[in-house]
Amino acid sequence: MAANIFENRHVMARMRLYHSPGACSLAVHIALEEIGCEYEPAMLRVNQQENKRPEYLAVNPRGRVPALVIEDDKGERVLTEVLAILTYLAGQFPEKGLLPLEGEAFARSLEWMSWLGSAVHQTGARTIIRPSGFVDDEACQEKMREAGRLRVRASYEDMNARLAGRQWAVADQYSFVDSLLVVYYRWGLKVGMDVRNDFPEFTRVIDKALARPAVRRAIDQEGIAAEFGIEEGVT
Repeated sequence: MAANIFENRHVMARMRLYHSPGACSLAVHIALEEIGCEYEPAMLRVNQQENKRPEYLAVNPRGRVPALVIEDDKGERVLTEVLAILTYLAGQFPEKGLLPLEGEAFARSLEWMSWLGSAVHQTGARTIIRPSGFVDDEACQEKMREAGRLRVRASYEDMNARLAGRQWAVADQYSFVDSLLVVYYRWGLKVGMDVRNDFPEFTRVIDKALARPAVRRAIDQEGIAAEFGIEEGVT
């Protein structure tokens, strides 16, 4: 059933990935490394407002990452949003088996990625890391951070419980969902949680993901290996 939603498979496409170190775009960066296809990485630093520059806004007027520029026999176009890009890549390279493309496993993958991108990201981590994006008043920002910490911890407890006894997030095989979980593991560390000790099931799955060469290549290329407590360039 799901196979019908994908088209133009195996048509040679040139791809350029706009990403920022450690942002949610890391999941797409990992995905491209896992696939092993040729692509052009285009790094910009969100924390230095490089995503607000006119040349990038011409690519993605929303000024967010990731953005995947695709050029093939249909011309050039831009695809945004992590869930959309990961689903597109899985459909273009189904032989890689990096995302279930049918049945309940496909639905579970979308369930994971939708929840991570909304409840855990937009109304969770962002309220702690960048509350100024929601309100200007500093007192309100601190209240938002406090509420965000409670929401994020509840989300990580949820993830830890979902992963208990599982090899990977979906269908007990590595998928793009696990590459996205790598992002959220880093963000848990970034907001000051003791993720390794407080969420051992989550940590167990991420340790397995970090042992994958493609995951390590993406992390090394973004210069964030130390944030995971691992040495750069060592697999």
